[in-house]
Amino acid sequence: MTGYAKTFMLMAALTALFMGLGAMLGGSSGAVIALVVAAGMNLMGYWNADKAVLSMSGAREVDERTAPGLVRMVHRLADDAGMPRPKVFVIETDQPNAFATGRNPENAAVAATTGLLRRLTEEEVAAVMAHELAHIRNRDTLIMTVTATFAGAISMLANFALFFGGDRDRPGGLLGTLALMILAPMAAALVQMAISRSREYEADRVGAEICGNPLWLAAALRKIDAFAKGIDMNAAERNPALAHMFIINPLHAHAHDALFSTHPNTANRIAALEAMGPMTSRSPTARSSVPRVGPKSGPNSGPWA
Repeated sequence: MTGYAKTFMLMAALTALFMGLGAMLGGSSGAVIALVVAAGMNLMGYWNADKAVLSMSGAREVDERTAPGLVRMVHRLADDAGMPRPKVFVIETDQPNAFATGRNPENAAVAATTGLLRRLTEEEVAAVMAHELAHIRNRDTLIMTVTATFAGAISMLANFALFFGGDRDRPGGLLGTLALMILAPMAAALVQMAISRSREYEADRVGAEICGNPLWLAAALRKIDAFAKGIDMNAAERNPALAHMFIINPLHAHAHDALFSTHPNTANRIAALEAMGPMTSRSPTARSSVPRVGPKSGPNSGPWA
């Protein structure tokens, strides 16, 4: 429950920040209007985010005819986890990475890059797909939508600060208002990113349980992190807002800035997985989730070709 407790506390902090900002501005009607508009924008995004994300990433849907090994693996993992089977997509890019999207487990999709399928072993691919299924089962999309609603409302209140209440009557005057406009959205973004990092740790833990071996996911994270630092993903570079969706940050430009990162430090994630031990009690079932198709002989061969 540690991950959920941390998420709850961070969301409470975001709520308190929103309410405090509204109180400082002194315009309760303005706060309500900003919240309603932000909620409406995020509600529209919630219902259509999966289509938008898949389109922006250039993902194409695959089935048992076009990618039998991957689709059967995802379906078997979902069945073992007692989840609805998500749609499966593939992204044509050499950087190994993956993400999940969808408003709920009944309307979800997982996507893997061709680089992931070429560069990782079958066990490691299964662990990555299990991590993405964990995001779906944990309803992380819903959690991030709620936090985005509050973060958006805070930003809107900050932008409208000069129009609420009058500068002379507000504590701090014009300088205080300007500081509020700058610091409030920054604080909201920091809390939002902290929630995102917290959900990654939880997805790692649940994903390790689904696939049955935490060390598979640890090995996968190590490889993905190393490759992602040297291989560009053009779709993510064109749309940086997609970065938080992936299992490892696909961008390189600001990888050093951990405070503003949507992902926790990879070394910390690996250490947490290794501390879980080599196998969980689900290991016999999980091993059957990985299609046994024989060794790969080249980048365009094997079960993913």
